[in-house]
Amino acid sequence: MVQLIVGNKGKGKTKCLLDKVNSEVKNILGSICYLDKSTQHMFELNNKVRLINISEYGIANNEQFIGFICGIISQDHDLQQMYFDSFLKIAHLEDADMVPTIKKLQSISEKFGVDFILSISVDETDLPEEIRPLTIISL
Repeated sequence: MVQLIVGNKGKGKTKCLLDKVNSEVKNILGSICYLDKSTQHMFELNNKVRLINISEYGIANNEQFIGFICGIISQDHDLQQMYFDSFLKIAHLEDADMVPTIKKLQSISEKFGVDFILSISVDETDLPEEIRPLTIISL
């Protein structure tokens, strides 16, 4: 499943994402991965959550981003959830259509049983209609 936390920049999406991951880690049997553009939030995450600073891996476009995600999934068969902070930035979608990439994530989720929770710096009213139902928190 793919879930979205949406809202304009500075509305508190990262805090919601961190709260969600830290509460989920208590209830989940498998592993959790948190992808961010830096290690800034390292000490706010439960130590059972794997933090990946995506800027260290030289990802240049959304296709490489999807390949990177698949690589993580292929190496961790216990992976249950992945959290993406600043999704548009880390997936290189800031000036592109996010729908095809989110649809790819949906099919990966269904195939491998990994849930994706994305924070997106877009107002809910500006989201494409076809992905708007995926919104769980709108700020």
